[in-house]
Amino acid sequence: MENDFETTRQNEKMRFMNRKRQVGKIIEKLESLSNPEAIKGMAKFGITPKRAFGVSIPNLREIAKGLGINHELAMELWQTNLRETKILASMIDDPKSVTEEQMENWVKEFDYWEICDQVCQNLFTYTQFAYQKAIEWCGRDEEFIKRAGFALMAWLAFKDKKAKDEQFEKFLPIIKREAADNRNFVKKAVNWALRQIGKRNIDLNTKAIETAEEIQKIESKTAKWIAQDAIKELTGDAIQERLKERGK
Repeated sequence: MENDFETTRQNEKMRFMNRKRQVGKIIEKLESLSNPEAIKGMAKFGITPKRAFGVSIPNLREIAKGLGINHELAMELWQTNLRETKILASMIDDPKSVTEEQMENWVKEFDYWEICDQVCQNLFTYTQFAYQKAIEWCGRDEEFIKRAGFALMAWLAFKDKKAKDEQFEKFLPIIKREAADNRNFVKKAVNWALRQIGKRNIDLNTKAIETAEEIQKIESKTAKWIAQDAIKELTGDAIQERLKERGK
């Protein structure tokens, strides 16, 4: 029994050391692709990580493809606390291994919009907690946690092809409730979620437009902008024709 325990401990230690070496090699690769000018350009668009190499998302996707799905490595990469390693973590993590606790820990570290949107797009949308967290986080006060809630709504509406309309109808009153939040990265995400829901099918399009019309009546410049922008897109010829084609 004691030998079995010692063998298990040694194997775990070896796997840990291998992951550490792998993380080191990944950072070397990222450093070789570093682009200081890209970092300056990102800052102009509100992408402001504390530590970054300025590696492009396509390059990160290529690296992630070579790494494959690896939950333990993803956790190590996240802890490294670089823009690129955190995004890579979201790309290679296994959604089935992601716990509610992990989602809560990661979302608390969101401090600019890109990391929020990348993690929601690449990972959180595919977890069993996605719909639950979308609703919970929209009610939080922290700017990027609230944005994460609406980003999840938008990505779920875009990616979860099998979901029933009822799932998204539950989101519409929440969108209306939070439509007066004038923080830039929140209001844009509220608008994004509303538009994305309205692009799923004809029925949700009608309901999203009705919600936008209700939001338009709120005495708030932010709410009126969200509503006007959503109505313009959702009633436009391009979306209406696409939805009619899809409904045939």
